[in-house]
Amino acid sequence: MIRLNLPEYEINVREHNEKQLIFDFLRRKYVALTPEEWVRQHFTHFLVEHKGYPKGLLANELELHVGDKRLRCDTVLYDQSLRPRMIIEYKAPHIKIQQKTFDQIVVYNLLLHTDFLIVSNGLKHYCCQMDYEHHSYRFLTDIPDYALVSSGQ
Repeated sequence: MIRLNLPEYEINVREHNEKQLIFDFLRRKYVALTPEEWVRQHFTHFLVEHKGYPKGLLANELELHVGDKRLRCDTVLYDQSLRPRMIIEYKAPHIKIQQKTFDQIVVYNLLLHTDFLIVSNGLKHYCCQMDYEHHSYRFLTDIPDYALVSSGQ
């Protein structure tokens, strides 16, 4: 796997039935090591180890239901009251982040109504903060620390 624009961490990879697996510390199990999973694991470790996010408030692969349709959020951050605060969508490093990626995360947000949306391919990261009162959003220059996210500002 390629080096990402994220801090390195102690990666736990193993092989099973000729497939590489990586340990997901949030789901507490080994999962298939795909390029997107490589990004997810680096990003969630970055949030916990460098930005102060409590790992107990992060969930990977959250399934949403809209009628008969099933959607899957890559990662969701909850607050202490278990209200969704942030949705994170990952793409493989070779996938260019385009408008359709933002369209995808906005659909998830129609259901969850979070305050922050992040899109990352491991090389580029985009974070926007929603302003529901003014029906707008603003892109942030950096991924916010948990203290900012949890303060509701």
